[in-house]
Order: sequence, then C-alpha cells, then structure tokens
Amino acid sequence: MHDKCMAVKTITIDMEAYETLARRKREGQSFSQVIKEHFTGGGTGADLLRAVRRANVSEDTIDAIGRQAKARRKHPARAPRL
Repeated sequence: MHDKCMAVKTITIDMEAYETLARRKREGQSFSQVIKEHFTGGGTGADLLRAVRRANVSEDTIDAIGRQAKARRKHPARAPRL
C-alpha cells in the first residue's frame, strides 16, 4: 500500500483505541496504513502475496496456491439449483 499525496486530518481517539491500533501496527507501517488495512474493502492479490511472503511461506507453497487458483478458474463452483 502506498500513501498518496493527500490532505491530512488530525483525529482524537481514546487510549484503548490507540493501543489497539499500536498492537496491529508493524514496523515501518503508518497508523493510516493500519486503519486502511483493517477498515477498507479487501486488498489486492499483490497485498495477499506480500502478506504471505511476510509469513515466510515457501515459494513452493505459493506456487501450489497459484496452481490451485488457476485450476478453480477452469471449474468454478456453482450454486445448487433450487
């Protein structure tokens, strides 16, 4: 996630909210990034790949996940007819 040049707003939060955000904040991450990560819609595939790499998942496992995703495109799940 890259922060775009935009206006900045100052907000007031209580200590419990601050501590919750601080616990979720990773090294090098801004509070804005934490908020967007947890309160906006789903991320992109690139976001998922970065998260998987941070979790030290092997390249073999990442490749297997990619193969599984491609296989699902060929045979999409269908809702049962009622």
